This record gives sequence, structure tokens and C-alpha cells, in this order.
Amino acid sequence: MDSVNFEVLSACQHWLGAGHRVLLVTVVKTWGSSPRPEGSMLVVRDDGVVSGSVSGGCIEDDLIERVRRHGVIQGRPRSVRYGISADEAHRFGLPCGGTIELVLEPLAGAEDAEGIAALYRRAQAGELVARTLDMASGTATLTPAHATEGVLFDGKRFITIHGPRYRMLVIGAGQLSRYLCRIATGLDYHVTVCDPREEYTDVWDVSGTTLVRTMPDDTVLDMRLDERSAVIALTHDPKLDDLALMEALKTPAFYVGALGSRRNNAARRERLKEFDLGDAELARLHGPVGIYIGSRTPPEIAISILAEVTAAKNGISLPALLQVEGAKAARDIAASAGSLCFA
Repeated sequence: MDSVNFEVLSACQHWLGAGHRVLLVTVVKTWGSSPRPEGSMLVVRDDGVVSGSVSGGCIEDDLIERVRRHGVIQGRPRSVRYGISADEAHRFGLPCGGTIELVLEPLAGAEDAEGIAALYRRAQAGELVARTLDMASGTATLTPAHATEGVLFDGKRFITIHGPRYRMLVIGAGQLSRYLCRIATGLDYHVTVCDPREEYTDVWDVSGTTLVRTMPDDTVLDMRLDERSAVIALTHDPKLDDLALMEALKTPAFYVGALGSRRNNAARRERLKEFDLGDAELARLHGPVGIYIGSRTPPEIAISILAEVTAAKNGISLPALLQVEGAKAARDIAASAGSLCFA
């Protein structure tokens, strides 16, 4: 569930708790091009105030106008479609030929407020939750979900998945990690930071992250990393980074990366061979970590790293030029930011 949907649930529970009626709108299915993916959410308060997004804006405007004119009409949830014709697609700001199906769910009262609040609490706590809406009765139930599950609508039941689908393990609680973790939580990763060094962990204060002080190799094993996991080693200390990498490269994690120059990463690969890692496993290591965007400062470096992680998550192969230039950037950064110890 993306951060926009967290904001929607937060607003929804707050407005319901304050006695408002609301209309919860969720994207069920799209055909052709669509500005927002399936599962995207919008909530419209009874006075027309909104949170979230399901399109480029025109569908939101239409829903707001409906609520302002007629109020949040109570009753059973229902589905609607926008953009079936070319004229409607143009009117509602959809790309040519785009069609979007939505479920409109009226909510009001203490029972609905508690149901949305429970969903928000569980998702905010890092739990992956399935919300099943019975279209005939309007009753919703919450059950544990799996990361591979998605939106399901068969006309009778509407199932949405809420909570973080991806996990990220960051080795090191230094300055760069602070910026990287703040952005990663905004990208809806469930972030764990591992650093056994008290001088770093005692001052760690990045909200939305889990801090552990165990050794990196033990942490990797305990987390049971899967194909929806990423590992990024940022201490530049072989005693810590290598411990994490030697175990992480044996897992199905979709991304394993380490900070450092090409020279350091070549030396790291030689060290990791001593831990019985084969060529195929070592080939999975992203190092130097990140892509070239001219990064100089820790926040910019964090963006370059997460850009590469995002590409890997989405199955995008980056041009070789970005990796070559990324290595050059690492050398440049080493010369101008010695405190980060890239050389």
C-alpha cells in the first residue's frame, strides 16, 4: 500500500471519528493507460473535502460534485466506470482509450470508524492485511494477507491489500542511512536498520524504522529474506558489511547492494569468495551502489541508491552507461566527501 493510501485511511478514520459521513473510493480495475494503479484510494468527506487520488483530477472533481449535490448517500457499496467512450476519457482526463472502474463505499458511524481505525493501526504497524468487503451487506472483515495477493473484485466481494509489501534491511545507522531510510519509508518499505555499534544506534531517531543491534549475518538469517526484500550495506566496514552480504546473496532478495568504489567492491568480491559464494551469487551484488545522477551530498546519494533499488523492484534494466558513470561518481564523491569514506 503506497503512502497516499495511508494518508487516505488516516483522514478517513479521523473524519468518521468526528461524526462525518464519507465516501471511500477505490480503483478496482483499469483498461489501457491510467494515472493511478489498482488499489489506489480516495476519500470524500460529506462537505466535499478530499484526501487521496484515483485519477488525474477530473474524476475526483466529478465525485466531489456528486457528494456536494446529494451528500454521501447511504446504502450498499457499488461499482462505477469512467472513460468507456473516447469523449468520456477526454472529459475525465484519462489517456486516450483509458477506462477505470471504481468501488464507491459509503461509511458512517462508530462501527465503520472502528473498522477503518483497526485497518490503519494494523497496516501502520507493518502488518499486511486483507480487507474483504461484502458488496451486498457493506460489511468488511480484516484477515492476514500475503505479499503476492492483490486487488480482487468479482461483483460480490471486493478484496484490497493494505500494509507494506516490501522490506528493506539497511546495514549501518550513519548519516547516509538516515536520509536513505527516511525516503525508503516514504516509498512504503518496512525498513530494518542493523548496527551493533552503540555510538551510532544510541542516537538513531528515524521514525517508522526498526532498529536492531544484532550482528548483520544473524539479522539476515532471522529476517528470512524473500523476493520482496532489499539489502543495502552502508557502513563501509568489511567486518559488518561483508557479514550481511555473505548471507544476503544466498537469499532470493531482489536487490543486494554495498557502498564503495569499484576498487573496494572488487576487493569485496574477492573476500566474499572465501565464504563459498559462487560467481552467480556474486554477480547479484550491486556495487558501486546507486546510479549516476551527479550525487554529491548524502541526501543525493540516498536518492541515487533508491533509484537503482526501484528499477530493480520494477524489473527495469538500467543502461550500462549509468553504472559506468556511477562508478566515476563514487570516485568523485570520495575526493570531495572524505567523511563518507568511499575511496
